[in-house]
Amino acid sequence: MKRIEILGTGCPKCKKLFESARQAVKALGIEAEVVKIEDIQKIMSYGVMMTPGLVVDGTVKTVGKVPSVEEIKKLIG
Repeated sequence: MKRIEILGTGCPKCKKLFESARQAVKALGIEAEVVKIEDIQKIMSYGVMMTPGLVVDGTVKTVGKVPSVEEIKKLIG
């Protein structure tokens, strides 16, 4: 099962990325755990200084932007 983490402190962009990631997982029909990481220390441990961040299985995929559902599908597929 994939683990998808949304890094962000709860801003509107972070919430949008969380929803988009969930839509992408559903569209792909894969099993994945989508979680929000709001702890600033944990976010910084990934080397992310701008939110939101998208992490797939421990690898940072995007930082500081909200990719489209289609883009997210390519990143997690």
